[in-house]
Amino acid sequence: MVAVSRELVLEQNVKEAPLGFRLRRRLEEYAHLARLDRPVGTWLLLWPALWALWIAGAGRPQQRVLIIFVLGVCVMRAAGCVINDFADRDIDPHVRRTRDRPLAARRVSPLEALAVFAVLIAAAVYLVTRLDLLTIKLAAIGAALTVSYPFVKRVFPMPQLYLGISFGGWSVPMAFAAQSGQLPRVAWTLYIAAAIWAAVYDTMYAMVDREDDLKIGVKSSAILFADLDRLLIGVMQIMTLLALVLVGHSMHFGRWYEGGVAAAALLFVYQQWLIRKREPAGCLRAFLNNQYVGMVIFIGILLQYLYAR
Repeated sequence: MVAVSRELVLEQNVKEAPLGFRLRRRLEEYAHLARLDRPVGTWLLLWPALWALWIAGAGRPQQRVLIIFVLGVCVMRAAGCVINDFADRDIDPHVRRTRDRPLAARRVSPLEALAVFAVLIAAAVYLVTRLDLLTIKLAAIGAALTVSYPFVKRVFPMPQLYLGISFGGWSVPMAFAAQSGQLPRVAWTLYIAAAIWAAVYDTMYAMVDREDDLKIGVKSSAILFADLDRLLIGVMQIMTLLALVLVGHSMHFGRWYEGGVAAAALLFVYQQWLIRKREPAGCLRAFLNNQYVGMVIFIGILLQYLYAR
């Protein structure tokens, strides 16, 4: 009763606060809804786009295309978070990690969330229409896949893989199309690497919520894999590395790139150590560590073009 009374008093104080204060509070809630306060997810999506832009541009991506992709990834990641929370607004209150999200805590209404989503999608459309027709067509496919993800994950037993296919790696073929106007075999090899890698880190993320997801019937690869989770994550990590090795072979990359892939392999080993006990805190740390996997691969590509050619 005391806690409820405090919430009511706080709500009343907010309603009576000056307009500027109330507007700032709404904008803060919208920022939390779009995960602007948690940039790790943006980096995880941005690294594959940067890999692709540098390879497609032979180490010198067009500045205009680079800016559009960086902004586009940020906007689409935010839009994806909003539509995901909208779809999960009645599930998130039952999960410890997500119960304080703006929609789950009822600090933002579903109508407000849809309005924020519409604004973000409009911004994404504006950005992509600055590019060529092939990239626009690929962006339309990517947008459909991204919007469908929160709903497909209700029926698909391995939604983390669908996330990789739809969201985690689709910027790769788009980047090749925008930069070179073509979709060579190496683009699809890199896409496969990015998609499987997304399944790796999102499965680690799902391991954090496994107990809550089991109680409420949410599907995830962490639940599907059961006690084979570490083994199957390791298999996917190896598949990611093999795809990256094939990319290097196709591009005739040398030691700088190989060093980046080797550093990524060491980080994967560290992640296996973090999830060894399947504790939520360790699994979350392993998930967060993946931002450095993307970074070391990009550094390898960057140094390859700077010093080996």
